[in-house]
Amino acid sequence: MKLLHGFDDPAAYQGGYVSIGNFDGVHRGHRTMIARLIELARRDGVPAVVMTFSPHPIEILRPQHAPPPLTTIERKAELLAECGVDCVIAYPTDHALLQLTPGEFFQSILLTKLRARGMVEGENFFYGHYRAGNVHTLLAACEAAGMTLDVIIPVQLGSRVVSSSVIRRLVAEGDVAEAAELLGSPYQLRGLVTNGAARGRTIGFPTANLMDVATEFPKDGVYAGRVTWRGRQVAAAINIGSNPTFSEHQRKFEVHLLDFQEDLYGQILSVDFIARLRDTRPFASIEELIAQLHKDVAQVRSLTTPSAAGR
Repeated sequence: MKLLHGFDDPAAYQGGYVSIGNFDGVHRGHRTMIARLIELARRDGVPAVVMTFSPHPIEILRPQHAPPPLTTIERKAELLAECGVDCVIAYPTDHALLQLTPGEFFQSILLTKLRARGMVEGENFFYGHYRAGNVHTLLAACEAAGMTLDVIIPVQLGSRVVSSSVIRRLVAEGDVAEAAELLGSPYQLRGLVTNGAARGRTIGFPTANLMDVATEFPKDGVYAGRVTWRGRQVAAAINIGSNPTFSEHQRKFEVHLLDFQEDLYGQILSVDFIARLRDTRPFASIEELIAQLHKDVAQVRSLTTPSAAGR
């Protein structure tokens, strides 16, 4: 799959089927759209193309209201590649793009740049200045241009409509297990391993301290998770929050990798969240803390074994 940041490789995207949107999280609703996109592209032997935006338009129009994203552009491209997309265009959003009317957007982007054969969109798709274009105006434009348009209805799991905003709320509340159900894969944070206080090592629970995380943090607490390191899955106990037992109030993102000895300093680590175990809290003594950490690790093992994952 190719990840582009503009229209500089026409052979990778022209003449294909296109989906346009933010695709934050690449959740089950997005994946339903992408499945149809790929079905059409494979049928006709043309590229399956996703066009997204970097940054999100709201970061330019109303930056004070921009929510933390669920995925970076790189993670989004990885997930879309796993779905089978051939080309992702992460277009560098600017005021000129956002000023285009729906008609201008369709002519400039869909017809001139992409030369799209057809489109696949969700029924809540809007485009153009002031979001004036919708699936009804898009259908008329596609029909006039001899293009097809498939409109996908929202996906619902139980009582929940799958959407990025719902998933973002679940993550913020710490319900990473339910978020994973709606996403179709575990929620992931990615950060740079930096030097910490090294206190965990002195009590038998060394941690990797992660910084420079660009996406939504789950609620403070202790979580079970996994880290992929050099092609293998490593179970992990994750702490987000302060260390009140040691009177440290700075919020941290710490990961204890089970049965792992390698040096991670300076590495980028991807951490998948499986389940929330408990709140962070102060302990009366270091011995009490260590006893709780052993219980946390036992829970992590039970939740991350293959048999537990299949339950």
